[in-house]
Amino acid sequence: MSVAVGIEARSPRRSAGRRTSSFAIPLLLVVLLVTAIAALTVGAAGIPLSRLPAALGLTGESTAITARDQLVLWSIRIPRIAAAAMIGGLLAAAGAIMQGLFRNPLADPALVGVSSGGALAAASAIVFTDSRFGEALRFLQTELLPLAAFAGSLATTAILYGISSRAGRTSIAIFLLAGVAITAIANAGIGLLVFIADDRQLRDITFWMLGSMSGATWTKAAVLAPVLIAGLAACAFIARGLDLLVLGEADAFHGGVDVERLKRISIVMISAMTGVAVSISGVIGFVGIVVPHLLRLVIGPAHRLLLPASVLSGAILMVGADTLARTIVAPAEMPIGILTAAVGAPVFLFILLRQRGLAAL
Repeated sequence: MSVAVGIEARSPRRSAGRRTSSFAIPLLLVVLLVTAIAALTVGAAGIPLSRLPAALGLTGESTAITARDQLVLWSIRIPRIAAAAMIGGLLAAAGAIMQGLFRNPLADPALVGVSSGGALAAASAIVFTDSRFGEALRFLQTELLPLAAFAGSLATTAILYGISSRAGRTSIAIFLLAGVAITAIANAGIGLLVFIADDRQLRDITFWMLGSMSGATWTKAAVLAPVLIAGLAACAFIARGLDLLVLGEADAFHGGVDVERLKRISIVMISAMTGVAVSISGVIGFVGIVVPHLLRLVIGPAHRLLLPASVLSGAILMVGADTLARTIVAPAEMPIGILTAAVGAPVFLFILLRQRGLAAL
């Protein structure tokens, strides 16, 4: 009888959880749409909501103001919003995958050194193209910067995978520890570059390290799109394996999961998603740890829903943060990394305190 009472007591909670989960994706899509529309209207060149349809080309109106609004939207604001949404989605999804893979809510893509490797390569490109030796490539600095960051992220991934893999097996513990070591090495390299950089180079490196969407273009958004699409497709493939991995590697293996293959796919996905995001926006912290953890508290740990919800929530967070970054000190622009750290660090401390409380129990 007590068992029946317990089941009855828990069933309303489970029903409420299922109802929340079923509405999660449509609700997040609506919130993302509202956030994007708000971002379109806000900025140094404000576009009132009443002028937005004409600026988007939805009406036949043609005036000097409409032409200016269209130039602002299609050349600057829309590609920036699209890039911010995709970067937020990539970072949040990478964090969700990493937390599921390591079975640890405190796991974050920055732990494996991918962001630091990309930042080191970007800082090197800034200093080199401004030096005597790289003078011939100075005019290509804008194009070289994201390419260098992406190459640095991929090189870091290759080194980490080579260190942590042996005889076809990947050690997650060694992967994490190697990531910590590579992060320290990359930060030392960045410190050296900061030491030898002149004032202008130092400003560029600092701005890159703090993160920004100011360089977003349609070309860069086009680079992000296929990675996001491929990542979403792969998320559907690994969701069940990550769910079973929570029980432990042995139980997951007996449940029909190829654990080593799951590790390899997850590690490559984490590195690719983080690397391409860093290559466009610079280093932006806390998105990958805060968004998935908060979603787990609301919609539960099932990765079939958690991964797409993380993409949408990360997009909402990044579009909102970028909108605030370009308006809070207008006409100047605040680095977006400052805002995400200001929000993410307190949430991270809350997670730590919550984990300590659970451990005490």
